[in-house]
Order: sequence, then structure tokens, then C-alpha cells
Amino acid sequence: MFWRSVVGKLWFTFLLLVSVVLSILMVLLLQSFERFHVHEAESQLVNHANMIATMFEEYDSQQDAFYTIEQYGQAFDTHVIILVEGEKAWSTDEAEAHQVALDTFFTDETLSQVFSGEQVVMTEGDFVFIGNGEEVLSEIMIVGVPLSPNRYQDGAVFLYQSLSAIEAASNETKQIIYFSAGIALVLTTIFAFFLSTRINAPLRKMREVALEVAQGKFDTKVPIVTHDEIGHLAIAFNKMGRELNNNIHALNQEKEQLSRILGSMADGVITINKKGRVVLTNPPAERFIQSWYYEKGLSQGEDEQLPATMKQLFEKVVLLEKEQVTEVEMQGRSWTVLMTPLYDRQEIRGAVAVFRDMTEERRHDKLRKDFIANVSHELRTPISMLQGYSEAIIDDIAGSDEEKKEIAKIIYDESLRMGRLVNELLDIARMEAGHVELNVETVELQPFAERIVWKFHGLAREQKIDLDLDMKDVSRIQCDPDRIEQVLTNLLHNAIRHTSEHGRVKLVIHEYDEGFKFDVIDTGSGIPEEDLPYVFERFYKADKARTRERGGTGLGLAIAKHIVEAHEGTISVHSKINEGTTFSFYLPK
Repeated sequence: MFWRSVVGKLWFTFLLLVSVVLSILMVLLLQSFERFHVHEAESQLVNHANMIATMFEEYDSQQDAFYTIEQYGQAFDTHVIILVEGEKAWSTDEAEAHQVALDTFFTDETLSQVFSGEQVVMTEGDFVFIGNGEEVLSEIMIVGVPLSPNRYQDGAVFLYQSLSAIEAASNETKQIIYFSAGIALVLTTIFAFFLSTRINAPLRKMREVALEVAQGKFDTKVPIVTHDEIGHLAIAFNKMGRELNNNIHALNQEKEQLSRILGSMADGVITINKKGRVVLTNPPAERFIQSWYYEKGLSQGEDEQLPATMKQLFEKVVLLEKEQVTEVEMQGRSWTVLMTPLYDRQEIRGAVAVFRDMTEERRHDKLRKDFIANVSHELRTPISMLQGYSEAIIDDIAGSDEEKKEIAKIIYDESLRMGRLVNELLDIARMEAGHVELNVETVELQPFAERIVWKFHGLAREQKIDLDLDMKDVSRIQCDPDRIEQVLTNLLHNAIRHTSEHGRVKLVIHEYDEGFKFDVIDTGSGIPEEDLPYVFERFYKADKARTRERGGTGLGLAIAKHIVEAHEGTISVHSKINEGTTFSFYLPK
């Protein structure tokens, strides 16, 4: 992990760079110092040789000259050999075990040149030392200075010195250079870590701030401690955070606005991805999906597939890349579906479907069409009978008084029937106009319900139907007793009328903290699913034949709905064919 960090990379880069530079400098310095030491040693030996040659030539007494030369040579730790006429005149090697072989000075190509003129010669290398009957090679530096040819024939002064002294100086120089290089590497490391830390600390802080920004803390800022590139980066990062915060805020506002719009829409909206999965819904669309789950007998979330009609429409939209329209019938409600493709640049990424509940429009259309037919149907029969029996009286078809009374009784019954129809039409018109007058009283619910149920025991026995009352620990209720009795009478009468022999009708009353719930349950023929939305409409009849014996005016349930709503309650129906029907209404306390 260290080598992957900025500190490690910078340290390694600096160290590598300094090491390469120091290595090159060390090689150059070592070579330079080595040449310098050799040159200095040669210069010193040449100077010493010239001095010794001068002393040898200037002294009158050779003994004095040799003595001075010996002292001089000991002072500078050099070895001296004086050759005159090819013979050794004097040397400092007399007391040493090994001496340089004399023929070396004559056979060596460089050293032998000193005898040919006034040229000073210098050389270094491995030369033969003779002593105790054996030859030894030793690395030395030799300098030769010729003597005056006027006084000495083939004369020269040779000084030689071991190269170990030069190597010692070179080694000391190397140690100094190596030590300096080590100090440079240490200082480089310290400087690299210091610089890396100065660079890495703001970067670490930026990383921490970036992680906080990733967690949604957009107000976090990077401290600006320098005004270099890193400081400019921190300024840019803070600006990016502000812009990101503003953009996220704007997106949240747009999202909330879109959510509010979708939630307040009367139409349902569903967004579908390219795999056909539901991504987004609003409440009306959710109700549509729930209705589909209920119709298929599935629990919410058990199957994520779209309804078959929707799936086919989605496949068609994806295939044709055009919006499509269809109508779907679901749980007695009619939906118009408009589906449009969604694009990601050039590719379809899904679709959006808009659901419009057309049930009310269809219902209103049906009511407008059925109203005239229903009123005409209800009035045609009694008017026809009134007309027919009136003509019978006029034409004296009824001969006896008894027949005339019977005809008059029929005319009277039909006129009462027409009166009831007109009164009920007037009642429902007043209710729909909001002119419902309620005489609210405090009613003991148990005797009130028992009295209403008792009225229908005779009718239930005649049709061999069991009529029951189920309620426990009910208290008083604030309501208009006549209106509520009208509602219960209508519901119980309908339940008994549409229940076959040996069936069962039951009135169930439950009391809750907020109000009372009344359920009229029967085991009758049930109501078709397509008729459920119209049960509480005017002139609705479960008996399509509309026979006079079993059919009423078709206004009872509409009136019951308005009475319940006038009490600020709600009424509903649940039914299945050949299983029974349950009418429920709820009255708040």
C-alpha cells in the first residue's frame, strides 16, 4: 500500500533521481580526484627530484650531498636512486631488504628516455624488486630527472614512491564522497517525505471531503491552506460541491414537484422499464394494479408481471416505436390506456402509460340512455292499464257492479304506483339538490333494529328464508330514525326478494370507536360484476325482466345512498354471482 500512495511514489522518484545524479557525480569526482592525486604526487616527486639533482650537482663533497639528500628523502618518505654512467652512485635502499632492479631504469622504455637528454620522465606501474635472492612485484610511481650532461655522463636522479599512499588519499576521498552521498540521500528522503506530506495532506483532506459529499453532506468544504495548484484544486472542489448541492437541490425540487403532480393527477401513470417491469406509479395507477391483483387472486408483490393486455400493448409500443391506445375492463371499471415509448438517445429505454378511468363517463352515457327508457318503461305499464280499463268502463264491457269495482280497484292501484314513482323521483331530486332534511334523534339501536327485522319475518317465512339479526353490546346512535329505517327496509326487502327458498338473510351491526357499521348479507343470486358500478344509480334493477311481481321502481338504492351520505356516512356493495351479496353502510358517531 505504501508504494501505491503519493508519498511512496514521490519518495521513490526523488530517491531514484538523486541516486542516479549522485552516482554519476561520484564516478566523475572519483576519477577526477584520482587523477588529481596522481598529478599532485607526480608534481611533488618531480620537484623533489629536481631539488635532489640540484643538491647533488651543487655540493662539492659527495658525502655532504648524500647526507643532505638522505635527510631530505626521509623527510618526504621517498626513495632515491642516483645513477652515474650507468652505475648506481647512491640510493636510500641500501638498508632495505628489497631494491628496485637497476636494469629496470635502462630497459623500461619510458624511464630510459631520461638518459638521452634533459627530459623529465614519469611513470607508474608494477616494477620488480630484488632482495634476499627473490623477485617481488610492487606497484610504484617513478620520476626521473637527468643530471647535467656536462658534468655527469648518463646521469639521472630517480625518485619512486609506493602508490599505496595515493590509494590511501583516494580512499579517504572516496569515504568523504560516500559519506556526503549518504547524507544527501538521508536529506533527500527527509525532504521527499516533507514535500510529499505537504502535497498529500490536502489530498487526504479532499478524499475525506469527497467521501462525505458521496454520503450527501454537500456543505462540507476543503480548507484552503496554500495558493498553489493544490489550493486552486481545493477552490475548484469547493465550487464543485456548491454546484452539486445546488443541482441536487434543484433535482429534489423537480422530483418533489413531479411527485406532487403525479400524486394529484386524476389519471393513473405507470413508468415501465425496457424489461417490462413497473418502475413508478401514482395512486390511481396503484389502484388499477391492486384491482388486477385482486381479480387474479394474487397478493401484492407476488407476481411482478404486467396484466396481459398491458404487456401486449407494451410489446407493440416497443416494436412499432409509436404510442398506442387501448381500453381495459377491470373489476367493473373501464380504463383507457395511452402508452408512449421513452427514449435514451436513439434507443427505447421503456414506456410511460397513462390510465384514465372512464367509468363515470361510461356510466353517465349509460344513465342518459337508460333514463328515458326507464321512465318510459315504468310509466308505460300503468298508463296502458289505466287507458285500457278506462276504455272498458266507457264501452260498458263490465256488465256487473262487481266487475266495475274490480276494474276501478286496478285503476286505483296503478294510480298509486304512478304516485309512488313520482314521489320517489321528487325525493331523489331533492336529495341530489342537497335539500335533505334530517330529524336527528338519539335512538336505542337494539330495539330499533329488532323492530325493523320483525317487520320482515312474515315475508321471510312465506318465501322460506331464514332472517337473522346479529349485534352485540351496541349503544345509542344519533340519526334520523325514519330515514335509517327507510334504508334498512329497502336493503332487507331487496335481500329477501332476490334470495331463493331455504336461503338466508342476516343483518349484522357492529359498533366501533368512530361509528356503527351495518351489513345486510344474503345468499341470493348475486349481482353481475359489470352491474356493480351502477347499483346505486336511479332505475337500476337486478331483475332485467323488470316484472311487476318482483321489480320495484329501481330508485330504492339511489335513495338509500343519498340518505347515508346525508348522515356523512358511506355505503358499498360486494357481490359474487350465485354466492350472495353484502350491502354495507357506515354511520359515524
